[in-house]
Amino acid sequence: MEEHKDKRQPERPEESVAAKRELAGSDTPEGKPSAQAPAWSGRSDGLPWMIRSLVAMMKVVDRRVFYGVMAAVVPFYMLFSHKGYLASYRFFRRRLGYSHLKSFFSVYANHFCFGKIIIDRYAAYAGRKFTLINSDPDHFAELMGREGGFVQLSSHVGSFEMTGYLLTSSKKVNGLVYAGETEVMMRYRSSIMGRHNISLIRMDGTMTALFELNAALNRGEVVSMTGDRLFGSQKSVKCRFFGSDALFPAGPFSLAAQKDVPLLAVFNMRERGGAYKVYEFLLEADAALPARRRITALAQEFADRLEETVRLYPHQWFNYYDFWEIPQ
Repeated sequence: MEEHKDKRQPERPEESVAAKRELAGSDTPEGKPSAQAPAWSGRSDGLPWMIRSLVAMMKVVDRRVFYGVMAAVVPFYMLFSHKGYLASYRFFRRRLGYSHLKSFFSVYANHFCFGKIIIDRYAAYAGRKFTLINSDPDHFAELMGREGGFVQLSSHVGSFEMTGYLLTSSKKVNGLVYAGETEVMMRYRSSIMGRHNISLIRMDGTMTALFELNAALNRGEVVSMTGDRLFGSQKSVKCRFFGSDALFPAGPFSLAAQKDVPLLAVFNMRERGGAYKVYEFLLEADAALPARRRITALAQEFADRLEETVRLYPHQWFNYYDFWEIPQ
């Protein structure tokens, strides 16, 4: 692995309490701090030379060959990645009510689908083309045609990253990404997305990302981030999800509510044959509601739409930890 130094910068004096709350979430019962959220590294496996070699091979070898290799590798991954296996198994068994046997085979299908999506990502780095089926109605195009910016929320289902490789936007899109990703992966991402009018903002634990997100919305641009994972002590919103309570990050919903901009949920799901289909949902809450209740309503709407999409594509749920664990 490449060695990375801590590039965190000290907070600037001009950072306001109000600005901090937008990304962290409100100090309310609807936005409680989650000090022990499940840990997630956010870093791709593989040494830099391995990643570059795989991309080079993708230029000359049909990716279906790699799918075949992945099919043979998945059982070993399931065997040695016990924690991820159990989380996935429990999702199918407890949340979807599958039998023991169906849950086991669904875990395999889930891991295999995840592997194919990773291969597709490297194929995109190598310049391979994919088919993208647009949502109907196309809320993204509608919001692009309006004045002003908006917040776009994704999730760890399907492959939202592939959307950035396949779509070119008329407005600049500012994507919030984990700062701990390897440099070689960031270079591949930035190279392709930069050509599609997308820039990446690294979330490194400082307030720099928040100021960049605010500035982007003030310029009438698009802010893109995930809406399903907590990082560290980030504040959370409790929502009903697959019949039980689960915590969602309050920050994205707080940002959209406080900036009074539209909030669009986008899920890009892999279809049979390797095409990708985009599902878009415009999330709305009564503007007359107090800020706290509006944030909660937006978060619940996102959770409802996410559940709706996952039920259509159950094998593309890629949160490999106990999503429903709520710290006391």
